[in-house]
Amino acid sequence: MSSDKRNILISGASRGIGRCIAEKAIQDGHNISIGLRDIKCLKNSELPYLTKKSERIHVESYDAKDKISANLWAEKTKQKFGKIDTLIHCAGIFKRTPLNYAEKEENDINELWKVNVLGPWILTRACWKYLTENNNSRVIVLVSMSGKRSKGKLAGYTASKFALMGLCQTIRNEGWEKGLRVSTINPGWVNTRMASEVESIKKEEMTQPEDIGEIVSKILELPNSCIPFEININCNLEKSK
Repeated sequence: MSSDKRNILISGASRGIGRCIAEKAIQDGHNISIGLRDIKCLKNSELPYLTKKSERIHVESYDAKDKISANLWAEKTKQKFGKIDTLIHCAGIFKRTPLNYAEKEENDINELWKVNVLGPWILTRACWKYLTENNNSRVIVLVSMSGKRSKGKLAGYTASKFALMGLCQTIRNEGWEKGLRVSTINPGWVNTRMASEVESIKKEEMTQPEDIGEIVSKILELPNSCIPFEININCNLEKSK
């Protein structure tokens, strides 16, 4: 196992899975850089790991749809910590756009593509020169089981997650010889705001975001020779047909 402390950019860390990953990273002694759409929200924040003054925490303005903010976030994190060796993508949106969508829902498809696919793509590109300066960098991406199979009628969301999974495979290919390793985390239902309206399974029976934080923590300890690319997480039985 590696005992090195990492310098980590984490998107989507203001709540849910991203928040739990960030809190665990701080507990483990890593440096973290958080990108938020509105850093003013920290004034009344319930996130003590962000509001606590610490040399190990950096907060920067970031919008997944804004290339300039991605570049600035990466550059300022590099300046703050001296290097970037880990990038964790947790930012994403969920919309129930069906195959036969209404005309007014076409914008939802564009939003899913911009945030769920182009967002991680652009941010990875912004961090690439820093990630590849090391020989043991990590890129960890919250994809979803919806990036591996299609259930129900979530055409827009599922298509964005399949595209994200394809992007992750290419990131792995491009970074392999430079020592960069990629892991995708693919949960089913997780007890977060995104699943608040789900009634088919009890909240306590869903995967808990804290458990995903533990999984990511373990990935960061492993050597290059033992990094899983896909980690599929199920809280209920998915029967093949």
